[in-house]
Amino acid sequence: MPAAFDQWKAPTSKVPLHAVILAHPDADSFNAAAAQAYCEAVRGLGHEAVLRDLYRLGFDPVLKSSEQPRPDRYAMANDVAAEIAVIEKADVFVLIYPVWFGAPPAILKGYIDRVMGAGFSYGAIRERSRHRFMGGKQLLSISTSGNSIQWLDEQGAWLSLRTVFGQYLAQSFSMARSEHLHLSNIVDQMTERHVNEELYRVTEMARQMCAQIAPANGPEPAKSVATG
Repeated sequence: MPAAFDQWKAPTSKVPLHAVILAHPDADSFNAAAAQAYCEAVRGLGHEAVLRDLYRLGFDPVLKSSEQPRPDRYAMANDVAAEIAVIEKADVFVLIYPVWFGAPPAILKGYIDRVMGAGFSYGAIRERSRHRFMGGKQLLSISTSGNSIQWLDEQGAWLSLRTVFGQYLAQSFSMARSEHLHLSNIVDQMTERHVNEELYRVTEMARQMCAQIAPANGPEPAKSVATG
């Protein structure tokens, strides 16, 4: 055989990366355990995971005037640029947070405003422009609450979470798909059995997300799936 053929090697495929964004103030919270369980599950399947614990990082959620996405005077802050460098190669973006007053903690909203939405204007969303690093990727939200999902649904909070922190984000950032797993009755006095059952649901969702990742073929309409 020709020497050139002998030396040829098939290109190595990129190992899928999951960026896990945790928004809970307690380092030993159930949410933190869920984030760790997710990361361990995907790593066990040969994927990579990077955990961004916003409270431990001391992330500043306050959008500065200069960071508003205006074509004449937008300026990306140094901390935002550093954060984007960590997560921009991810294939799956995972948001893990408790539901407070019907919504995620403010620190997560600030992360979306400053990092995920960096330089991305309402005009880009309206025109369905492809997001620079989230376009065609997967979005997973894992939310927790002390109440049941039925109670949240009666208050309208479950619908809001699924549409605003799911379908709308995925469509705005030209993502391929969004999923939402909600874990109910997460309280300080949880039984060990309940903890293990809910963490098992997290690992099963991690396996499902790994199975869904395929080579991107360009932007697709965002699909939304919710699991209570």
